[in-house]
Amino acid sequence: MRTPFDILSDYERRSLAHAVQLPARELGRDVWRGVGYRIGRRRLVSQFGEVVEILPMPPVTPVPGAQPWLLGIGNVRGNLFPVIDLKLFLEGERTVLHEGQRVLIMRQQGGDVALTIDELYGQRSFGEEQAIDPAPLAQGRYAHFIDRAFHGDDADWGVFSLSRLARTPEFRQAAA
Repeated sequence: MRTPFDILSDYERRSLAHAVQLPARELGRDVWRGVGYRIGRRRLVSQFGEVVEILPMPPVTPVPGAQPWLLGIGNVRGNLFPVIDLKLFLEGERTVLHEGQRVLIMRQQGGDVALTIDELYGQRSFGEEQAIDPAPLAQGRYAHFIDRAFHGDDADWGVFSLSRLARTPEFRQAAA
């Protein structure tokens, strides 16, 4: 007698055998792809592997005694995680929250973290020929997180390292 899992596995195998494949879209090996967003006036991109999910702003419960940039704790599908005002952390200016606000969910040691952004642009792809000097975008607190940049869509995009952000001691210490 077969288990329900075996039956479902068989269904999957048979359906995939008959699935129509979409034509493969060839991208060169020297194409960089990521998620585009805006913090303040800076357009930034982060690698797909660093962004776990993009969600609407969850309800937030404040945490007493926390840094001002820690907005509180959010709950999504029963998972609790800190919600960080990334603009306040980087620029010292609070993000103006609005209806339709989005957060990037990034993974860090100990659990996921939600980061507020000003605007979401979605997927961005850049060829190596679009690489530019990152110095103009990597000023102030951004200098530690941006070491690459591209020009595309009539704008400059700094490659923002979320993994480097997660390892920053100040970011990891949210107690005031």
